[in-house]
Amino acid sequence: MVDFWAAHGFVVIQPTHLDSRTLGIPQSDPRTPRIWRFRVEDMKRILDQLDLLESAVPGLSGRLDRSRIATAGHSFGGQTAGNLLGLRVLNPETGKEEDLSDSRIKAGVLFATAGQGGDSLTPFAAEKMPHLNVSFEHMTKPALVVVGDQDDTPNKYQLTVRGPDWMTDPYFLSPGAESLLTLFGAEHSLGGIAGYEVKETTDENPERVALIQKVTWAYLRHVLDIEQSSWSAVKKTLSETANSIGRIESK
Repeated sequence: MVDFWAAHGFVVIQPTHLDSRTLGIPQSDPRTPRIWRFRVEDMKRILDQLDLLESAVPGLSGRLDRSRIATAGHSFGGQTAGNLLGLRVLNPETGKEEDLSDSRIKAGVLFATAGQGGDSLTPFAAEKMPHLNVSFEHMTKPALVVVGDQDDTPNKYQLTVRGPDWMTDPYFLSPGAESLLTLFGAEHSLGGIAGYEVKETTDENPERVALIQKVTWAYLRHVLDIEQSSWSAVKKTLSETANSIGRIESK
């Protein structure tokens, strides 16, 4: 996804969060319970230091449009993106909902992102991952939500008592989410968007990944007011094509 967006007109900044596998931080690390918050702080720090980042990349100076900033994330990264759009987490330490949104972010794309907490969570998730207790009520920024109708990963890791429809909550429960892309037969990696040759991609499907690339690119150009024809065209194609690999619905 990052390579595609970068090759098609977007400046893409991809952070390495504290819980990245490349850093190897153990679950026993005392910072682990607050990683959900550190991730959001990472994103805000990037926005705070855009001038520094822009100057550090040869040829990039003067090419960043700060009026058109979007956020995107997959799985846990989707919650991070949601926080910036207005999603609120019930802080396990204070018991209060926290507003971590950022006015610099105009829109977002949420891939295979967890749904609401409360009764939807298993006892295991409620105890071990209290940051999954979220509210979508204040997620008012526009967003595209992407889900797989065979995404049983949350059940595999005992996160929810519901099925794949749990991942549609960000669309149905937030006032800002405009559209939902449902991919038929897709599991949690949505055909392989997480990376090249990633082991957890159990549903490898280049055609599906290509569709996601095209749809998200068109949506971002639409929602950031770059041009509208691509988004209109991709929605029309998916609505008219028989036996399509996915569908788009909009509010």
